[in-house]
Amino acid sequence: SETKSRIDAVVARQKTVNIHEAKTHFSKLLKRVLKGEEVIIARAGRPIARLSALPKRGKRIPGSAKGMFTMTDDFDAPLPEDLQRAFEE
Repeated sequence: SETKSRIDAVVARQKTVNIHEAKTHFSKLLKRVLKGEEVIIARAGRPIARLSALPKRGKRIPGSAKGMFTMTDDFDAPLPEDLQRAFEE
């Protein structure tokens, strides 16, 4: 449709979109964000939010925290009755 083409053109050349456009084209905006772009969402022309990718997490290495903390032998023992009741209330 003409409206869709107009919005596509606006989204293609600007990083700022209004709330309606953001809701309507959220999936399309996420694809842009995944390509490294940042999108500003505005209300009445005033920026109110930033849509950006999360930083990539490094690969987890099993055992990398070894020796950084200790657990007592009874860490999984039942809780005292009064404390257990407090959780159940």
